[in-house]
Amino acid sequence: MSDISSEYLSAQFQGPGIEISGLSKLSKEEKINYLNRHFDCKEILQKFWNQDQNLQQLLDEFSENTVSNFPFPMGIVPNLLINQNLYTVPLVIEESSVVAACSKSANFWKNKGGVKTSILGARKSGQVHLIYSGEKEKLLNFFFEIKNEMIEDASPLLKKMEDRGGGLKSLEIIFKETEQVLPTSLYQENLNSHYVQLFAHFETCDAMGANFINSVLESLAVSFKEKFYKSGKFKKEKCDIIMSILSNYTPECLVRAEVSCLVSELLDPAIDMSAEAFAQRFNLATWIAQNDIYRATTHNKGIMNGIDAVSLSTGNDFRAVEACAHAYASSSGKYKGLSNSKIENGKFIFWLEIPLSVGTVGGLTSLHPLSKFSLQLMGNPKASDLMQIMAAIGLMQNFAALKSLVTSGIQKGHMKMHLLNMLNSFAASEEERIAAKEYFSDKTVSYSAVREYLKMTRTWQ
Repeated sequence: MSDISSEYLSAQFQGPGIEISGLSKLSKEEKINYLNRHFDCKEILQKFWNQDQNLQQLLDEFSENTVSNFPFPMGIVPNLLINQNLYTVPLVIEESSVVAACSKSANFWKNKGGVKTSILGARKSGQVHLIYSGEKEKLLNFFFEIKNEMIEDASPLLKKMEDRGGGLKSLEIIFKETEQVLPTSLYQENLNSHYVQLFAHFETCDAMGANFINSVLESLAVSFKEKFYKSGKFKKEKCDIIMSILSNYTPECLVRAEVSCLVSELLDPAIDMSAEAFAQRFNLATWIAQNDIYRATTHNKGIMNGIDAVSLSTGNDFRAVEACAHAYASSSGKYKGLSNSKIENGKFIFWLEIPLSVGTVGGLTSLHPLSKFSLQLMGNPKASDLMQIMAAIGLMQNFAALKSLVTSGIQKGHMKMHLLNMLNSFAASEEERIAAKEYFSDKTVSYSAVREYLKMTRTWQ
């Protein structure tokens, strides 16, 4: 191993980290040896390497300073009926109750018409953010003069997407009126400084399109600034491009998922209440999520349990999906639950509307072998199909959670799904696992209860 001459302990810093310069330039083995000297971790890091060297190199190159892989379980939800098409959906998540809940809901609704989904919009957006010092009307007129030229300048970037039916769909200029003084002294000498956006809408077909959108926005920004200063129309005015970036808030890239049936069809022998009482309690639960932010946050987290898991399995950006969902939940000015329900003319209706910006080509979806398999498992869906599948999974997860909450309570089933994890934490043998599952079949499961059970049975032995 090469000597890491730049490594040193510094008295001015505290914490478990060791300051080092140039870590990214070291080989993977050198990085691991560096960590191992301080944390004795070489064995555990190498344990999760893939034996296929080519595959491991591919995984390593997905990120930076990689030292190992972090495996997550991949489960499947069968029997999900969407618009009369049957799907098997992969979920990557460490919480077994999510997969179990989605599967149970999918089976419940399969014989009641399944999930009905529809795409309400497919547009994504991005902005060039700039500060303009000058008269508002003058910049507006100038923008409309050069708008087509700017788009023409970006045409080499647009062509391939336009050939697939997508591209730049609209471009406008927006003066963002605000009562707040710009938080910098840079523009205070000119009180006539405005925060302005060049706001663009895109359609990206089956690609998530982040790189495409950002490249086009940067081209538009360069074109706008060059034309501004070369036009000769702005002698004293200034234009400062602050940044050009897509928005992960995509309220016009919207999908709806819905299930419905007669209230009488909700009757379930497993729950100790009538179908009518269940429907009323369920309806009240969604109303609470519309009116209380504490409940709404957990309500929406449950929906995202399913949606994020499909995002991960297909190599999509679950952080962007998550951020957009919560922004959309706040779009009315009040944070609300993303799903809703009603009882109308003896019919129970439960639905979800959510913005989902996802892709089925490019990025990890094309590179990661399991992402490719996940898409194959779902019939190689288009991006619009994947949006509908993900929304349906979110709805199924939410239905299962609310059903438990208003009947038996969430912990009864949830903790039983975690029984194996608890037994593993106590290094239970296979015989102990089998006996414990039978023992807790009609009892409340908790960490302390499992510990006491094992202590008691091991003492007897």
